[in-house]
Amino acid sequence: MQEEKREKPRWIGGVEPPATLISATGTEVLEYECRQQPQLLYDLIQAYNSDSEIRSQLQTLSQLFQKSGPVLFLGMGASYCSSFSGSTLLQSHGRMSFSVDAGEWLHYAQSTWKEAALSILLTASGESAELVELFRTGKEQALGLICNNPASTCWNLAQNRLPVLAGPEYGNATKTYTNTAAASIILASEMLGLPWQRQAENVLKIYAEALNRLFSQRSELESFCRGAANIEIIGRGAAYGSAVMSALCIREMSGFRAAGHTGAGFKHGPNLDVDSTHVAIVYAVGRAAELGFKLSEECLRRGGKVVLVSTENHQSTEKLFPVHLEAVPEPWEGITTQLVAQALTLAWIERNGCRLPPRFQYGKMEQ
Repeated sequence: MQEEKREKPRWIGGVEPPATLISATGTEVLEYECRQQPQLLYDLIQAYNSDSEIRSQLQTLSQLFQKSGPVLFLGMGASYCSSFSGSTLLQSHGRMSFSVDAGEWLHYAQSTWKEAALSILLTASGESAELVELFRTGKEQALGLICNNPASTCWNLAQNRLPVLAGPEYGNATKTYTNTAAASIILASEMLGLPWQRQAENVLKIYAEALNRLFSQRSELESFCRGAANIEIIGRGAAYGSAVMSALCIREMSGFRAAGHTGAGFKHGPNLDVDSTHVAIVYAVGRAAELGFKLSEECLRRGGKVVLVSTENHQSTEKLFPVHLEAVPEPWEGITTQLVAQALTLAWIERNGCRLPPRFQYGKMEQ
């Protein structure tokens, strides 16, 4: 009798996980991967500054950037969220650029694709069906890839590709979000001809300190948010991508239904139903910080509670939980603000249990 053929395991990142991690809980994996972030961010910054192959890829993409037309960042989920750090930087320096959901682009916008100068596709797994299809249908387009899996289909289809260097990720997107956002910032800086190395080094110090401090305060943050009927996270610019990613982190790991919004989107909609059951996490950072303060005050007037994340010092009250972050150059706040949601999520699942078990293999990738 012929022995049945067994499919090879499709390990995350193409690497078999160590036995110690396979037996870990979702809560343990989340904390472990969150605490890896400062070192992995450091490794990425060093590689993008000195690795000859990566430098060559950055130069090639910078040449493609010289064509006229908008620059698109196409991704889904956490990759889409991280892309705002790149598109925001290009926009703020006079180049038309957009972060676009890859699935929407695939089904509704391909007829306009020839208008784009360059499209950067972002995917942690490199196996997402929509991204694979875009590579196959976009052969005539100028394309780049930011990807965490060098053994993936997308990586093999791409000619111009940049690594995320976050290693296999088994829980919610934490370190892949952080490193993909950093790669997007560095790529955008290179295309614009802007120096980024000194900024990145300063961010590294701030980021590592903020992670340790916020994670040590996570129980107080969770206690403040406890009992909320809903949590909405608000940000602008790169921090909008962080706000959406924050909601994904909370929802995927805890099952609690959080949502991310732009400042204007929240003000002209969800703000109208704020009451005592509501917690708003407001990322009041960057050039539009004052609008974040204004929105926080309005939520408080309506009886809601606010976690106010800013570079200023504010007095805590029964309804206000201030979180201080050191200022970073735009758009690096898309990375630093995310630590607030990671700390809250970890405390939440430590208290209530983790909804998302670790995933060590890729499932079926389909639209």
